[in-house]
Amino acid sequence: MLKKAAALLLVCASMSPWLGCGTTSSRFLYAAIPSGAGGGQIVAYREDPNAGVLNQLVGSPISAGSAVESLAIHPSGKYLYAANSGSNNISLYTISSAGALTEVTPRTNAGTSPTLLVMDASGSFLYAANSGSFDISVFSINASNGALTVVEQTGGASAPIGLSAINMALTPSGNALYVTGQGQQGWIEAFPVSQGVLGVPVAGSPFLAGNNPYGLAIDSTGTHLYTANKQDNSISEFTINGNGSLSAVSGSPIGEAYTAPVCLLIDKSGKYMYVANQGSANVAAYSIGSDGGLTLLTGSPFSAGSQPSFIAADSSGNYVFVGNQSSSAIQSFSLTTNSGALTAVGTYAVSATPTSIVITP
Repeated sequence: MLKKAAALLLVCASMSPWLGCGTTSSRFLYAAIPSGAGGGQIVAYREDPNAGVLNQLVGSPISAGSAVESLAIHPSGKYLYAANSGSNNISLYTISSAGALTEVTPRTNAGTSPTLLVMDASGSFLYAANSGSFDISVFSINASNGALTVVEQTGGASAPIGLSAINMALTPSGNALYVTGQGQQGWIEAFPVSQGVLGVPVAGSPFLAGNNPYGLAIDSTGTHLYTANKQDNSISEFTINGNGSLSAVSGSPIGEAYTAPVCLLIDKSGKYMYVANQGSANVAAYSIGSDGGLTLLTGSPFSAGSQPSFIAADSSGNYVFVGNQSSSAIQSFSLTTNSGALTAVGTYAVSATPTSIVITP
């Protein structure tokens, strides 16, 4: 999940009951709102799986932890996790067949200001980046009830990383974790992972990225990694080597003709990458070559609202959701798989500022 200086705004105009529209084919979308009326909240929507249309659920939003920042969904679709950066803990919610959330208490303690969550593909481990204590907490997940148990790291309860993480991603195999941060320049730290335990950073780590690498994405094969560098208006491209180290792809970084790229999304097919350009009110689309190189698609970029700051896709790969901060809306797009083109489906007015969005499988 992405920590941003400027996050998307999300709400939906229409409503449907918690217990209505809850079919086996339904997907549900959740967004974290760190602040606003009533404090931290999570808003919930039903996605029409045949059209990409969103309908807010009755009972939504629900109260959440203080300054709820990041969300993660278990691959079973039964559990949702929320990092509460204001109370230094993580909430577990069960997800009903109708999309309703029920919090399981007590909450699980993390480090100081947990702001990012990632989960391995099997749903066995949850990683929380703590921006205030410059470390990562790791938890094993009980598949029968979703409960979290701390995984002790080599030096103690958490793994120090020496920086405030601004993004974090696991390889599909779950055997390497990458964390971006910013000092005098942008960096990517690379850690080998075994059963939830972070090892010594790989040789050559940290690796140089562009300035303010807010966007971070790894392809489905685990062979290429990308960062969107907000300050440099560029995208860095890397090959992931067998030992987890990174090698820049020839021609990297590529300069964008657009301003302030902050979020990356690789589509389900692995053929296309989408970039939210916060300063240009658009989403750029690139084809991904066999060498990891990027080529701007014909027809790209696609118009978005003011300050697009977040991109998410549903599990079908047919619909993409773009959150726009300044225009207070979320846009739904259909994705044409044989061309990568995005076609607008709908725009939904919003009244709050989410920092994370997730969709059930």
